Amino acid sequence: MKKAILVTYPDKFVIQEALGLAEAGGYEVTKLVTQRYLSKAKYGIGSGKAEELKNMLKDLNADAILFDEKLKSVQIYNLAKLTGVEVINRERLILEIFNKRASSAEAKLQVQLAELRYEIPRAREKVRLAKMGEQPGFFGLGRYDVDDYYRMIKKRIAIITKKLKQVSKRRELYRFQRLRTNLPLISFAGYTGAGKTSLFNILVSERKDTDKGLFTTLTTTTRSLQLSESRVLVSDTVGFISRLPPYMIEAFKATLEELTHANLVLLVIDASEPLENMIRKYQSCVSILAELGVSPLNVLPIFNKFDLTNMNETEDKIKALGMIPQDVVITSAKTGFGIDALKSKISEMVYARVPTSLTRL
Repeated sequence: MKKAILVTYPDKFVIQEALGLAEAGGYEVTKLVTQRYLSKAKYGIGSGKAEELKNMLKDLNADAILFDEKLKSVQIYNLAKLTGVEVINRERLILEIFNKRASSAEAKLQVQLAELRYEIPRAREKVRLAKMGEQPGFFGLGRYDVDDYYRMIKKRIAIITKKLKQVSKRRELYRFQRLRTNLPLISFAGYTGAGKTSLFNILVSERKDTDKGLFTTLTTTTRSLQLSESRVLVSDTVGFISRLPPYMIEAFKATLEELTHANLVLLVIDASEPLENMIRKYQSCVSILAELGVSPLNVLPIFNKFDLTNMNETEDKIKALGMIPQDVVITSAKTGFGIDALKSKISEMVYARVPTSLTRL
């Protein structure tokens, strides 16, 4: 594991998430630095704090600085020049995790597209700065002419977008075939790490890889499930995270569009988390689902990881989110608790279309 100093906000939820991203990216955080403001002009942080980071690096022998916020190319350049190590901002770190997790051809294309869209607004400035003197993380870009580098990125975006459109067309064909068979589609959604894939596995007797790290699932897997009334199709999708840039959501559109076509979306929530964390993650999920055009009428909240909590606490959290306990399902993918109730609720909602409290938010 590479050693890194993590710079983030003095907020317990934000720190916890940033540490999770660092671990998933393969970094050991040797020092945590918190600052109230991470958008100052020259370094993202104040000059005094930047000098402190430089001195910390000497003592800690760290390989990189992880900066839990967006940074402009010039800010990354300035901080890298001052400290002598690579500076990786939040977006870049998420892209590194995506790269590690991508296993299918489709996921790799989606990650490449996200990386190129990350580069586009930074391309001209990065080349200009690289010509001034190569710094850690700029990878010898000084050999490019600005316009050539920009055109190269645009060309690659066009090629990958075309390939992903072909993937999208294949999905449309699958959807058409599904409609002909009249099989409803059920899709899992939720914050990364909530246990979507574990629930998917136990529900459809699958063995998809599950990991405590973030973004274990980057590709959609669909399997059939026999219910009392009929068969349905169940799909697992990429997890959400707060402050996920729109271009990343756009890059994974071919995967996430399954949610917009689903008859029912199972929104998985980690029932064992502190209420404050749960509310923030839930709001992020609702916001992304709304951005994707998913109707609240088609969403069933599932409170998973019940083995780590108890009924009274879970019901209190359900009510705190403005939901009615009868309108959600409580499960544990680890013990199998609530799986039969989940199947019954899916049948009820798919075939009877009973609205839940989520529709009244």
